[in-house]
Amino acid sequence: MAENFVAEIPDVSKATFRRNVDSVTITNAAEIRPAAEAIHQIAQSYGFRIAVSADISSKAHLVDAEGELINKDIFGWVAEGERWWEDTRLALSSPLPRACRYESEPIWCNADGFHGHWQNEYLDEIDLKEFYDTGATAKSAILIPVHLPFGQIAAVSFTPKDYEVTDLSEPYRLYSDFLAIVTSRFVTGYVLAMRKKHRMPANCILSKREAECLHWAAIGKTDKEISMILSLSHATIRYHVNRAGQKLNSVNRGQTIFKAGQLGYLGATD
Repeated sequence: MAENFVAEIPDVSKATFRRNVDSVTITNAAEIRPAAEAIHQIAQSYGFRIAVSADISSKAHLVDAEGELINKDIFGWVAEGERWWEDTRLALSSPLPRACRYESEPIWCNADGFHGHWQNEYLDEIDLKEFYDTGATAKSAILIPVHLPFGQIAAVSFTPKDYEVTDLSEPYRLYSDFLAIVTSRFVTGYVLAMRKKHRMPANCILSKREAECLHWAAIGKTDKEISMILSLSHATIRYHVNRAGQKLNSVNRGQTIFKAGQLGYLGATD
């Protein structure tokens, strides 16, 4: 095996990869539309149609600098039964964006369930049979979750142009990693270009004690219980929580915990 396997990739392939990544890179709002056209062409060249939700918690549509709907005008979801972006409840009702809350790596799915590089017990609990039997346009899809800073989650699907295809195991093996790279680059650039408000303080550093107190508070412990767990006084626990709130520009305890979670200070709590 070569010391650096990248050296064995032909130069033409390296250039194509670089060109593809550059074509979907967004640094300002004016670049959104050409980048969307580029990722649309990439999806088409692999035999897929792309659909993008940049924030599954938001009703806001993916738009270009002029406010035109990208999923409609560029990705072409306009036919009868295809205008999924019109359903404002989709992120709560559809199992596909729901799955993105529990997985950060590419997966593919059909009526038999979700399939990926490893078993995910959370995804195993999601039943896809009814979804594909009654409501889905196609019978399978590759799903790319994009987990962004501050807890934002994007969901991007690559649906086969042949809606009858049910087995994507080989396209997933061959293409999912590349699709994940261009998808992450496109979505991340879009979010940065369109972000208008900054609600999180920059360069916020919580102390070890502050993070510990908030971690226990996040899983439902009271100040009295936290004081017993950490062998600190009740007043000291309140001090650390309040101090963390000042650093995070929070208005109350709940917002302090929420913001700390968005910044990754609390870790997994299950």
